[in-house]
Amino acid sequence: MNILMVLTSHDQLGDTGKKTGFWLEEFAAPYYIFKDAGAEITLASPKGGQPPLDPSSDADDAQTDDTRRFKSDEDAQQALANTLLLSTISAGAYDAIFYPGGHGPLWDLAEDDHSTALIESFAANDRPIGAVCHAPAVFKHPRNADGRPLVSGKKVTGFTNSEEEAVGLTDVVPFLVEDMLIENGGKYSKGDDWASYVLVDGKLVTGQNPASSAEAARKLLGLL
Repeated sequence: MNILMVLTSHDQLGDTGKKTGFWLEEFAAPYYIFKDAGAEITLASPKGGQPPLDPSSDADDAQTDDTRRFKSDEDAQQALANTLLLSTISAGAYDAIFYPGGHGPLWDLAEDDHSTALIESFAANDRPIGAVCHAPAVFKHPRNADGRPLVSGKKVTGFTNSEEEAVGLTDVVPFLVEDMLIENGGKYSKGDDWASYVLVDGKLVTGQNPASSAEAARKLLGLL
């Protein structure tokens, strides 16, 4: 199993002067689920190299068994520090693709032509695609062969408007994940705020929030 994980390269939280990036738990939990299942994992990002870590996800109260494991795993840290340039990635080399969230993807991956092309290729070849929390932002532009949005008519979830409001960033983010998925024709649904909620529709797996990252990864593995 060859799994591609795509991380954000964007580190500015709008014009707040604060930092963002990827959310540590949403990377670490899936990474170890894939790794422990024997998968070969390739990490990529728009700019390559070390992706920016959202500092909030590194706070003491955000730590989990998986994030603690990552902090003592030099091999994983080395892999993360050396992500490949997304533009050099060929979809045909991988069996599945997974996007960890954090607010960063709203700015770069959502608008990245290489990411859009990869997702469209995975979909066209019926290969699993997973995204958790803010990462379903990457479904803003990908389309099916018939020209309709990729998520049109599919059961999807992602970071809720109420969760965005709870973290005080409704007016900072470039768009709301929930609204975009609905506007693109997705059959959006959600669970309780901050509780694990994952949907699978065909080969598309989406998770609502950080608590959903492990379950989303397990569901993706189940499709391989």
